[in-house]
Amino acid sequence: MDTAVLRDDMVDSLEHESKACVESEAISVAMREVPRHVFLEDERGAYADRPFERFGTRVLAPSTAARLLEALDPDADDSVLVVGAGVGYTAAVLAEIVGSRNVQAIDITRRLVYEARENLAEAGYPEVLVDCRDGANGFPEYAPYDRILLEAAAVNPPRALLDQLADDGRLVMPLGAREQSITRIDPDGEVEPLGGCAFGPMLVEGEQADTVERNRTRREDREFAERDARRRRGWELDWIDWD
Repeated sequence: MDTAVLRDDMVDSLEHESKACVESEAISVAMREVPRHVFLEDERGAYADRPFERFGTRVLAPSTAARLLEALDPDADDSVLVVGAGVGYTAAVLAEIVGSRNVQAIDITRRLVYEARENLAEAGYPEVLVDCRDGANGFPEYAPYDRILLEAAAVNPPRALLDQLADDGRLVMPLGAREQSITRIDPDGEVEPLGGCAFGPMLVEGEQADTVERNRTRREDREFAERDARRRRGWELDWIDWD
């Protein structure tokens, strides 16, 4: 089937009152233009409204991506940072709206950075800059940003991201732990909840999908070190006959 028809069907369903995820003309047009199957390598499945797993990351369902983009509400020529680039799909939709050269994206997982670069180039957005960075630190070299999109949950908005917003900028992110809400945040930290959601937590160094120990965190490293320091050494073990 023609992928353009599949894209139109996908967006039509997102605009329908049963979902009402897409409301603005700019996002509607952009999602109809971006070849989503390039980012997922599945022509038909890519346009189903469900998430995918790829390289250890969750690729957002179209309806979830649309909710984030509507909350972000980018204007033409806005400077945009995507934190948690993943496979690059939302960065591509934003590039359609604001222009490829105005979009920067970062991800903590190097393999995903390479994947996003390749996908964006194949989809027609090679000018989108994708770099390997810790999302909590943002991308200060290109700040300030009119819009920042964080595609991972955190209990509090990362301070560095707020600092990198323009005076009238906007950060959109899933805010909370067990109970999360897509939230719009201004540079002063004022929050506007926009509805419940469920996202994976923002990763720190050592938690990337391509590390040897996927679930090893800095906190665990510290605990292991403290436990090891308390452990009895050879000369302290009573089962050894030292004589």
